[in-house]
Amino acid sequence: MRRLVSLKALLVLMALVAALLLAIWGQEFRVFERAWFNVQQPGQAPANALWLDGYQVSREAKVIEGLVDDVSALTYDPVRKSLFTVTNQNARLIELSLDGKVLREIGLVGFGDPEAVEYVAPGVLVIADERPQRLVEVRIDDATTQVDAADGQQLSLGLEMEAKNKGFEGLAYDLAGKRLFVAKERAPLRIYEVHGFPHLDPSSPSAIRIIDDRERDEGLFVRDLSSLQYDARTGHLLALSDDSRLLVEMDTQGEPVSSLSLVGGQQGLKESVPQAEGIAMDEQGVIYLISEPNLFYTFEKKAG
Repeated sequence: MRRLVSLKALLVLMALVAALLLAIWGQEFRVFERAWFNVQQPGQAPANALWLDGYQVSREAKVIEGLVDDVSALTYDPVRKSLFTVTNQNARLIELSLDGKVLREIGLVGFGDPEAVEYVAPGVLVIADERPQRLVEVRIDDATTQVDAADGQQLSLGLEMEAKNKGFEGLAYDLAGKRLFVAKERAPLRIYEVHGFPHLDPSSPSAIRIIDDRERDEGLFVRDLSSLQYDARTGHLLALSDDSRLLVEMDTQGEPVSSLSLVGGQQGLKESVPQAEGIAMDEQGVIYLISEPNLFYTFEKKAG
């Protein structure tokens, strides 16, 4: 009898431990929040939504030839009709064609760990230097072969950056609203909204203002952030997560409205995206994505 009671007690204890581990796993990977989001998804695109569910891969895992170091981040230049990315081992700014070919390389001097780059105006980019926790404005033209961080405007944001190498991982810019969105990778995951940087008109300086929305960020069911993209047509923000292998569309209230899976077998992908590092989008809504080790993807809306 005692053995039977002991066995029952052991089974109950094992069940409690299993339930605890399941709860911890679910919280760590945001499984329950993501499952609830999937259950609530409508069968068709809501009004004024980009609707990532309707995208399919159109170019998969094309190797970016000619690069030794891995690229990180991506932005679209609507004037040049090209893309820009950065490398952080041997710091460089790389211009890519829309089919993932290297057009030129620009040396970056005075940068510690460039992790993100964003187009803000013709010939003007912002680069996020992760470990120094700063944003740097850089200016380029057709003849530029090298830029020095000391020559541009800089903004330091020492916000909850205790964890090393868990700093700025993504940038997005609202051209009409002059807002720069800055993603902190994790520990904790954050999206900051920066007003007043960079000063595109030095004759009319504006005050720096930083806004964050912790309730929104805590409700985002991804484990990390590796890149951001602002969609001017809808006013929505796209958030890319490498660990969760997911791209999430958030509406103007910060609520998730659609998602694009980067797992093999989803969205037309043959294989999972190994390590998603950056996204960009052009005027037609084509999504460009890069992944280590220097792989290039494009996603387009399905016809109809």
